[in-house]
Amino acid sequence: MEFGIFSVSDVTRDPVSGYTPSEAERITGLSRIAVHAEEVGLDVFAVGEHHNPPFFSSSPTTFLAYVAALTKKIKLSTSTTLITTNDPVRIAEEYAMLQHLAKGRMDLMLGRGNTAPVYPWFGKDIRSSLPLALDNYNLLHRLWNEDVVDYDGNFRTPLQGFTSTPRPLDDVAPFVWHGSIRTPEIAEQAAYYGDGFFSNHIFAPSEHSLRLINFYRERFEHYGHGTKSQAIVGLGGQTFIAKKSQDALDQFRPYFNEAPVYGHGPRMEDFMRQTPLSVGSPQEIIDKTLSFREIFGDYQRQMFLIDHAGLPEKMVLEQLDLLGSEVIPVLRRELAALRGPEVPSTPTHENLVRAKYGDAEPRQPRPNANRGDNVTGGSPYQDSPALRGAAFGLK
Repeated sequence: MEFGIFSVSDVTRDPVSGYTPSEAERITGLSRIAVHAEEVGLDVFAVGEHHNPPFFSSSPTTFLAYVAALTKKIKLSTSTTLITTNDPVRIAEEYAMLQHLAKGRMDLMLGRGNTAPVYPWFGKDIRSSLPLALDNYNLLHRLWNEDVVDYDGNFRTPLQGFTSTPRPLDDVAPFVWHGSIRTPEIAEQAAYYGDGFFSNHIFAPSEHSLRLINFYRERFEHYGHGTKSQAIVGLGGQTFIAKKSQDALDQFRPYFNEAPVYGHGPRMEDFMRQTPLSVGSPQEIIDKTLSFREIFGDYQRQMFLIDHAGLPEKMVLEQLDLLGSEVIPVLRRELAALRGPEVPSTPTHENLVRAKYGDAEPRQPRPNANRGDNVTGGSPYQDSPALRGAAFGLK
């Protein structure tokens, strides 16, 4: 069982102090939060992808590569990589590069996002959102698993003899989660490929998330990847912790009341009762998180949102201290004792390499540097010294 935190990268006014940090402050602050997540013993740090204010994470691979250089053990991931508006070739290249720089300690979660205007910003039609997600992942999967790809799809120009570079580390693609809160076709896609399914279990009752997770488990078994209990499931969550329950409620209330998504809505206590939001003492957070296992069965990854709605960095770091010292150790112990013997761990780069190669050395691809123009498969310069010279700036 992995535990981690994720950020949506919002730059939001602190309703208590009235201060709004700059983008530079939030970017630097989030890198410190990621490093501290490793220091307190968490397994995963993830950041989302957004292309509009008040969010800053338009380039998650750049940010995560920087965090990889600052850390040694924590796994790096995304809390959404937009499979619809990003070109699959760029996703294949950028995340393979991140995989190399992070020495394999990364994976990613693909999703369609929740910002409708992003589609025309990147030249896409939101009415094609679902077919885009399906077609683009089909291509991405092939780009990572085939050295040379011919492709003629519905939403981009064809590829002929194309090799994305760099090739995945050890010739093993990064592990992929498919994230959705309402779309059975995405759960079906995750099951078809034997990938993970992530439900951002934050804003709706657990019963809502359960329907899609159960569907994913059934289809995972249908496609022959294992039993329902062996499907790879992740849950989002949201928490605020203090030593005493009332202090947690008092401290978090102004942030809850002004939160961009659910602020000015239901009372915090009502929202806590109706959704997975956990606010309280360490024991209360433990109890509520353990209840997720009762609802969903054994699962592989639990992620918490703890830095949104204007919470100052100092308070977020204090949350991490409590999460790492008083909550996660108990959850690890309790959930390990309940875990079925057939339930797999979250795939890592190391065990994916082992599954593919056994005790043999993994293949290290060396793409042919002279493959040419990727259309004819030949070099436009090979028969002409003059053209060869011109191409390299020689007179």
